Amino acid sequence: MSVAHADDADDYSRPAGETYHAEKALPSGDFYTGQWRDSLPHGHGKYLWTDGCMYVGEWHRGKTMGKGRFSWPSGATYEGDFKNGYMDGKGTYIDSSGDLYRGSWVMNLRHGQGTKSYVNGDCYDGEWRRGLQDGHGRYQWKNENHYIGQWKNGTMNGNGTMIWSNGNRYDGSWEDSAPKGNGTFRWSDGSFYVGVWSKDPEEQNGTYYPTTTALGNFEWQPQQVFCVDLSECVVCTCQRIPVLPSQKMPVWYGSSEQSSSGNRTKSSASSERPRRRSVDGRVSNGEMELRNNGSGYLQVDDTESNRSSPLRPLRIQPAKKQGQTISKGHKNYDLMLNLQLGIRHSVGRPAPATSLDLKASAFDPKEKLWTKFPSEGSKYTPPHQSVEFKWKDYCPVVFRTLRKLFNVDAADYMLSICGNDALRELSSPGKSGSFFYLTNDDGYMIKTMKKAETKVLIRMLPAYYNHVRACENTLVTKFFGLHCVKLTGTAQKKVRFVIMGNLFCTGHSIHRRFDLKGSSHGRLTTKPESEIDPNTTLKDLDLNFIFRLQKNWFQEFCRQVDKDCEFLEQERIMDYSLLVGLHFREASKDSATPTSGARTPTGNPDGGNTRLSRADMDRFLLDASKLASIKLGINMPARVERTMRRSDCENQLVGEPTGEFYDVILYFGVIDILQDYDISKKLEHAYKSMQYDPTSISAVDPKQYSRRFKDFIFKIFAEDT
Repeated sequence: MSVAHADDADDYSRPAGETYHAEKALPSGDFYTGQWRDSLPHGHGKYLWTDGCMYVGEWHRGKTMGKGRFSWPSGATYEGDFKNGYMDGKGTYIDSSGDLYRGSWVMNLRHGQGTKSYVNGDCYDGEWRRGLQDGHGRYQWKNENHYIGQWKNGTMNGNGTMIWSNGNRYDGSWEDSAPKGNGTFRWSDGSFYVGVWSKDPEEQNGTYYPTTTALGNFEWQPQQVFCVDLSECVVCTCQRIPVLPSQKMPVWYGSSEQSSSGNRTKSSASSERPRRRSVDGRVSNGEMELRNNGSGYLQVDDTESNRSSPLRPLRIQPAKKQGQTISKGHKNYDLMLNLQLGIRHSVGRPAPATSLDLKASAFDPKEKLWTKFPSEGSKYTPPHQSVEFKWKDYCPVVFRTLRKLFNVDAADYMLSICGNDALRELSSPGKSGSFFYLTNDDGYMIKTMKKAETKVLIRMLPAYYNHVRACENTLVTKFFGLHCVKLTGTAQKKVRFVIMGNLFCTGHSIHRRFDLKGSSHGRLTTKPESEIDPNTTLKDLDLNFIFRLQKNWFQEFCRQVDKDCEFLEQERIMDYSLLVGLHFREASKDSATPTSGARTPTGNPDGGNTRLSRADMDRFLLDASKLASIKLGINMPARVERTMRRSDCENQLVGEPTGEFYDVILYFGVIDILQDYDISKKLEHAYKSMQYDPTSISAVDPKQYSRRFKDFIFKIFAEDT
């Protein structure tokens, strides 16, 4: 990335805001010619790099924005929409080999509807996701064989049809570009073979049905489809883009180096320098440094900042691990040992392989398994140092299958919860009185359950299972196990647990977290501002951001929120929240590779965790393994826009946009989904409605709750334009 200094005395004699034509020979050897305003390209212009790359098109305050054409010295070209330096929108890319893609782009990646024509004569027309064929699409080979159906990560995967040029066809399930599962192979003469398909001959099983006129094919073997019929049906790969346009975009500074030319003083140069907002909300003039101020907070070292800014600063404090480690002597130490012993027993118990198609009996509320754990051990349980207890598994087959559905490895799951590391107990119980425990690796959260909540989860378990199976990107809480510990002796105490995924299990520090319901009564954090840190969960009336997602992600987000709310409404669930976590990328730029000339953070707010700068993001988007970690609500690059509430409107839920944007990594999901609208909630609604505005309280009918929740969520999440 080059650093461009606009060293032209004519810049200083022009009135601020005036657009004019300029030609800039830059110290790096690069050259810009085109429209210019306030020391930045603005309008139409051409930029030539010394390595032969060239951009011709629209600029907005120093960034490629709008229509443009980027060309590489290899002969590759992209022509179409740009946004903030990225290929984003509709565009056509022709690589150096002659392959052509025409369609939708998101942050340099083919994403959405698009057509790819390969130089060898093949063609794909359909949906793309994160740079690969994903969704529904049609691929035609040059020999006129073609496939129509589902794709995943660039391979034929799901239900689809392959039709050969000789008239034969296969209809059925695919996996990794080969038939897998139920399917039918038909010959052009009308005969067909029906069965279960697999590359492994031992798993192949089916029946051949000849027509009355068919004379051959009786000696035909299904494996011929894999080794002969599909041998020429190889999907072409997409050539990687050599250097992304966003990696080439210059960083413009009307910086203090210009003062050395003698045309103006340092103070006048700095006063006209393009101003930007730092992470803490104050105005800086182009350069900033994040530093530790001695109290643990990260603040901006910016002597020229606008200190009269009315916006409350964002103080970003290094996140600490939540909770207190449960060591020997802790009041819940025995309970933790019981839980770990029980989980190890449940997960390690031999069980037959299960299909995702579960029988109704697996969901029966009576489907539970008791195991006794005497201190001296038994035939099925090991000796232990805790008190004697009994362990109950609720619907074990269902939760084992859910773990399989969520791609949870049994060994990793057991190690995370039952390894050598102790659990951590969060400092205070939730509003419901439940206690929360975190595994040492932050992978799982364990919550104590009331009997009523346990009944709700078991009641809705069939619908929950069908929902998460049908919706790959569901935002609702992932449940991995439901158990009960019963202490023997005089106490006879029962403690029920549910094991859930921790939404904030990430290498990124979570700098801000919000619990959002769409109601206003009691939805303001009571802590004084001095006690608010990254582990503080803020509420609706604390929210001062609008979350802006890329177009395709936003559309997917809206669809999924609708589906999840419909599911919860049908199950008579209310009082759920959208938990949102923000990692500010500005607060964790990689100081090891200062290529732009900007000053970089000297502190380490992430404590050595993953950091993502703009250059890192480009490398991230090119790395298929890292790209796969981006999912709806998980590890999502986005922008947030700061908002301000009017002082005359105390309960204003959504503030007014300020035009200040921050690059973030977002994490979000729907939590607390086990509160049904029972008699206690109906009474709460009736009582509070007499004192407060009925629309402002949490306890409302599930249908009304769903509608209010969605109305609010679709106001604070928006498409990034």
